[in-house]
Amino acid sequence: MFGAGASIAEGAPLQRDILKLIFESKDEHINSSNAASKVRLFINENFDISDGEYPTLESIFGYLEYFISKREGLGKEYTTLRITEIKEALIQLVHYVISKPAGNRNGTYRKFWEVVSETNRNVSVVTMNYDTLLDESFDFLYPDKAYIDYCIELMNYHHYDDISAFDWWVNPREPVPVWDGGDPKPIKLIKLHGSLNWKYCNCCNQVLLTAWDTKIDLGSMGFKGYIHASCENPETVEFDLSCPLDGNSFDTFIVPPSHIKDLSHPAINKLLDETAIEIRKAKKIVFVGYSFPEADVHIKALFRKNLRNDTELHVIDPYLNDSIRSNYKSLSAQPVFYEKSFEQFVAEDLVSLIESPNKSKHSDAASCAGV
Repeated sequence: MFGAGASIAEGAPLQRDILKLIFESKDEHINSSNAASKVRLFINENFDISDGEYPTLESIFGYLEYFISKREGLGKEYTTLRITEIKEALIQLVHYVISKPAGNRNGTYRKFWEVVSETNRNVSVVTMNYDTLLDESFDFLYPDKAYIDYCIELMNYHHYDDISAFDWWVNPREPVPVWDGGDPKPIKLIKLHGSLNWKYCNCCNQVLLTAWDTKIDLGSMGFKGYIHASCENPETVEFDLSCPLDGNSFDTFIVPPSHIKDLSHPAINKLLDETAIEIRKAKKIVFVGYSFPEADVHIKALFRKNLRNDTELHVIDPYLNDSIRSNYKSLSAQPVFYEKSFEQFVAEDLVSLIESPNKSKHSDAASCAGV
């Protein structure tokens, strides 16, 4: 189970730094966008940032959600429609900021997948992160070792004419191609709060995976598609990406951090169900960089409902404190704590936790809802 602490070392920003990046950015795409103008004006008029301290994203999204859920306005300048537009603009900006990691990647996710590949591929992964750093580190396992199963039905499985062949995707829940010498296994990667490379059509309720593209266009407030250069056509062609079924514009698919979360989305419900199954089946559950923040009460409820008494809980966090320990002790009588970084854990402890199949007669039935 990955939280934000796992992606920090790979260059992803902390959630608490995102507003600072939006307000103090030197990126001309942010500074020239209507999205940034709307969001900055609203925050300046409704929150005190005079001392350089920014409110949390949870507090801003929660404030916006309050008016939207009540269908109330905030004075004549901020009608319900205007507030909804501001929320969508903030989501777009969060997407844009996270899609551009600022730091250098240290390869820990790659090392994680290497250990999984060499030790035991019978794991499942649940992540709360929007970024695609974990997905991108998986590529060396395809096609001989493993396939990613995102646990939702993707448009990419059906090869519609308007989906580039570059975006076609193998459905790991059906028979998959196996090349000479290959032994691929499907590995669940459940992104509970959505992903930067998922585009959602609210007309046909389907998701398009743009596996290697997380960019968002702040000018058009939408997504671009690309016909990649080839020998026959040496120029890459850019176009407005729309649903191949109905021509509808895609929405970014991330669940914003808020104390008031709308979890009625059909794809999110599917992911919650899949996570519940993995929790119930898990022999061991390993949490990395996740502290059960107050805005994630639904995640705590998910574990309380489905966690078996004999399931081992392991918690990796270099900044453990009494509050974090208490959150986990409310789930399990004896959680095991590792006060170390994710990188240290992968190097020193991961192999022993995902024991090799030849060391456990039960390993074929076990599932590690893992790190």
